[in-house]
Amino acid sequence: MIDPNDKDFTVGIVGAGAMGQGIAQVALTGGMNVILHDVREGAAEAGISAVLKRLARLVEKGKLDEKELAAMRGRAIAASSLGEFSACHLVIEAVFEDLDLKQRVFGEIESAVSGDCVIATNTSSILISSIARASENRGRIAGLHFFNPVPLMRLVEVIRCPETRPDVVDFLVAVGTRMGRTPVVAKDAPGFIVNFGGRSYTTEAMRIVHDGVATPAQIDAVMRDCCGFRMGPCELMDLTGVDVNFPATQVIYSGYNDDPRLKTSFPHRLLLESGQLGRKTHRGNFRYDDKGAMIDPPSPDHVPGAPAAKSVVLCEGGDALKAFAAALGLAVLGSDDGKSPLLASPLGEDCTAFSVRTGADYRRLVAVDLSADTSRRVTVMTAPGADAAARDGVAAAIIASGRSVTAIKDSPGFIAQRIRAMIANLGCEMAQIGVAAPDQIDLALKLGLNYPLGPLEMAETMGAASVLSILANIQALTGEDRYRPSAWLRRRASLGLSIATPD
Repeated sequence: MIDPNDKDFTVGIVGAGAMGQGIAQVALTGGMNVILHDVREGAAEAGISAVLKRLARLVEKGKLDEKELAAMRGRAIAASSLGEFSACHLVIEAVFEDLDLKQRVFGEIESAVSGDCVIATNTSSILISSIARASENRGRIAGLHFFNPVPLMRLVEVIRCPETRPDVVDFLVAVGTRMGRTPVVAKDAPGFIVNFGGRSYTTEAMRIVHDGVATPAQIDAVMRDCCGFRMGPCELMDLTGVDVNFPATQVIYSGYNDDPRLKTSFPHRLLLESGQLGRKTHRGNFRYDDKGAMIDPPSPDHVPGAPAAKSVVLCEGGDALKAFAAALGLAVLGSDDGKSPLLASPLGEDCTAFSVRTGADYRRLVAVDLSADTSRRVTVMTAPGADAAARDGVAAAIIASGRSVTAIKDSPGFIAQRIRAMIANLGCEMAQIGVAAPDQIDLALKLGLNYPLGPLEMAETMGAASVLSILANIQALTGEDRYRPSAWLRRRASLGLSIATPD
């Protein structure tokens, strides 16, 4: 194989849609020769023209030199047939997500290129092994999965099949780097890294909605304000489209033999079945105008109906809970006066279970989530039958300190604990089954989904033992294997090791 950094390196691209054009653009800016082909008459020519127009706009903005653009024009070719791919060192297939079509295209590519040309697919949902199974030389085949829009998304997944040669993986990593992307290497598996690892953020949010614990607006506010996500899971779902994320979730759930940790919930399906697909239909979890702006978004903020409490009794209060009460200016009583709110900060327990276990009066028990950032927003929850005045007294004190309050129904793990623990657990499971190395998993999720932390970094930050405790408690209370801790997490938490410790 030729050195991917050779000045004469030539890449062929099959498919002149949005992805094919994006790949062509980053190949050109990486100094490569590009040959673009599409079976639709005139599509390849139109694709090259569109790419060059976008590059011309970069010249206008001062981000690209006119001489560089002229050189790119000379390196971009629209091919009328795959017969013009004979000189390609790499061919990337970027046609529709249809297995039969991709297999047929791969057969045609193999017939057109030399024996040492590497062939890659940009599929986002089909196993590379399935596409390659009818090919004659499977050792030179791999996945090269870019993200849309390609010029803006820095990540590219290099997916190795069981038969992919190691030198082909190294070759594609070098190609991705030359294109200005950040490559991560993954094994062939449903959803690869990003689409697999991103499931928990939305599926657990949908489960919280299903359980009646919180509204989409409340969930999103907590994940933004307390956990550092740029978008909440519900608004993110509306942005990508329910018609995109629900089927993707089902494909990955099925691909992993219906692992309950990957299952979504009925509200997700209901959005699909009712045609409430998000921004594209002006209605999903929220309502949108023609420009995609939310219309009258529901407030996630609780408005208390009682004055601020002046004192509290701490239940199993550690230093964090004491500091929290002190920051609110609340007097901490040494013994229960029978009137003041009982303040707790459970991990993975709901108020009901906490009350039963500790004997705390559920009517005055107010739980606050201190597992995440509370500088802007605090989540509070109470048990069924609780005294609203106790909750509102604590809420009013929090609001007086300059923070917002989200008040939810009783839930093991609040909102942030549930979602972050599920993200961390899925990342650990990906490491356990060898989808990718821990650092590659973290890098992919941060670049591909704009997560504030990678899943394993999230586990490390929360504390592996805390994540394990949250999941174990939720599993015990719900009886669901949905919250089954990964063996990777359990072993490292139990031994007090870093979550990234290799086997």
